[in-house]
Amino acid sequence: MSVKNVHPITCRLIDWYSEHKRELPWRETKDPYRIWISEVILQQTRIDQGRAYYHRFIDQFPDVRTLAAASEEEVLKVWQGLGYYSRARNLHQAARQIVSSHNGQLPSSYSGLIALKGVGAYTAAAIASIAFGQPHAVVDGNVYRLLTRLFAIETPVDTPAGKKATAEIAQSLLPEEDPGEYNQAIMDFGSQICRPTQPRCSDCVLQAYCQAFAANAVSAYPVKIRKTKIRKRYFHYFHILHGDRTYLQKRDRSDIWKNLYEFPLIETEQDADFAQLEQSSTFRQLFSNLPTLQIDPPLMLRHQLTHQLIHTRFYRVTIPEEAPFTPPGEILSILQEALPVYPVSRLTHKYLETI
Repeated sequence: MSVKNVHPITCRLIDWYSEHKRELPWRETKDPYRIWISEVILQQTRIDQGRAYYHRFIDQFPDVRTLAAASEEEVLKVWQGLGYYSRARNLHQAARQIVSSHNGQLPSSYSGLIALKGVGAYTAAAIASIAFGQPHAVVDGNVYRLLTRLFAIETPVDTPAGKKATAEIAQSLLPEEDPGEYNQAIMDFGSQICRPTQPRCSDCVLQAYCQAFAANAVSAYPVKIRKTKIRKRYFHYFHILHGDRTYLQKRDRSDIWKNLYEFPLIETEQDADFAQLEQSSTFRQLFSNLPTLQIDPPLMLRHQLTHQLIHTRFYRVTIPEEAPFTPPGEILSILQEALPVYPVSRLTHKYLETI
């Protein structure tokens, strides 16, 4: 690409992209719905994993009206294992918003898109530019990293001033012609060449423009001032087997995995062994009046979320079939064979894969 008034960085990025872009199903369409679905799936998700979920999601919900008509549990079940379930809930609510307020058509303007539930600045810019050719630059982690290195931006990117400075540069590089192609180029380049660690500087077509490379300081960018605080949590799940039945409860409070199902849970402030759990009121309430329990050694799993590290023990508990068992009212009794129907967290999904 060589167009008057287009920055040479922009030309080089688009030329690189035309030669190296990955063949992906959402790049074969201008359908705003499919582009929207792909952009949401790819947040916090590797492309290889996201591709499979994209096909699964589109097969189940081929258009916005189908998605809007589905139940939340149906949507969460298709999303199961992908994590960050608020994305799925927001997609579902936004689909209903589109049907009720926009006659089933995604808005074509940035302002209309960003008004949808769960659609932020990045997603609105991606859809507006790729599907509708609107001149809005995307700024995600890949773009922050690339631009702060190219221009040696010292203002921390996790501050309003740093975000503003980077966004202004991103917008200044955006070409009038096919801004969506450019946005995809810069994101691909950031993920494939200007990587967080071990960047491929020797393969970089922008090396001559990169101030960080010239100063031998690529690893110093982007500058950040905040460190993510990781909260440790301790979950103890009880997979109860009682004849042909097992038991689930629904997470309905404002916490991780809202509206997903899980086995009966005891959460403790610190790590706790089984003898300590037996002394808790929750354990006594759950297993009251049961003189005999067969409890297998726990399966221990660690599950990392963005701001949380969950240390988990899954206890498999067998209750004699003839023994009466009446769990607390919020716990649901289901046939074991029906367990795959219920949407669960990736953590519970990993446990189920082991049994």
